[in-house]
Amino acid sequence: QVHLVESGGGLVQPGGSLRLSCVASDSIFMIDDRGWYRQAAGKERELVATITWSDITSVADSVKGRFTISRDNAKKTVWLQMNSLKSEDTAVYYCNARGVVRGKGYLEVWGQGTLVTVSS
Repeated sequence: QVHLVESGGGLVQPGGSLRLSCVASDSIFMIDDRGWYRQAAGKERELVATITWSDITSVADSVKGRFTISRDNAKKTVWLQMNSLKSEDTAVYYCNARGVVRGKGYLEVWGQGTLVTVSS
């Protein structure tokens, strides 16, 4: 069952911007922390940014000052605004959430990933 759906990835030139979105389905509720991770080819998945229910944010040093995470709890949506993109930002970006999944209890769930390619 799909609990999180990401969108907004694509091809962008260096220096450009993209905005990723992640919407949680009705199957998950009482969502606490949400986050974005990424995994480049041949590398391990790494944390990009997190946001708590009360909007306390944290971003990785590699994207600080360029990426911003935000959320709308009523819409069950989290966004990742990515500016001044670099080739090293190329990766599959995954949305993450911790919440109560109907019939299963409190779980950590992942989206299917959206590819971001930064290239000229």
